[in-house]
Amino acid sequence: MKFEKTKETLNQLVADLSQFAAVIHQTHWYMRGPEFLTLHPMMDDYMDEINDQLDEIAERLVALDGSPYSTLQEFADHTGIKDEVGTWDRSMSERLETLVSGYRYLADLYQKGIEISGEEGDDSTQDIFIAYKRDIEKNIWMIQAELGHAPNNDSEN
Repeated sequence: MKFEKTKETLNQLVADLSQFAAVIHQTHWYMRGPEFLTLHPMMDDYMDEINDQLDEIAERLVALDGSPYSTLQEFADHTGIKDEVGTWDRSMSERLETLVSGYRYLADLYQKGIEISGEEGDDSTQDIFIAYKRDIEKNIWMIQAELGHAPNNDSEN
């Protein structure tokens, strides 16, 4: 069949984007502190962006005659993004670092998708992967700047 590895990557992204939306929601709901008025609406923007990516990724999978995961159990069974119970004892810096970790995971998965879709000759999906990787890298840069870090590392710069 055509584009099998690309479809596998798309479905992996369906699971991971679904899980990461929950991680962002948790950050949104469990935040307190002096950055609240700035960061709370930013989480709305991040959730909207991830949900838009999820919809386009799933629709692309359907267009390739694939079947996207569509249950909470499937998302949980297939995601590579860690799940944790929400608590009030995490700082905003810790929450933002969790987001950076999730975004880095997604950037790596989009890179894998870029390579796989290129090998399989699926230029349209590759274009989607490239655009979303760029968007994810921008979010990493912005959150890292908020944390006082350079975009590509965790040490202060």
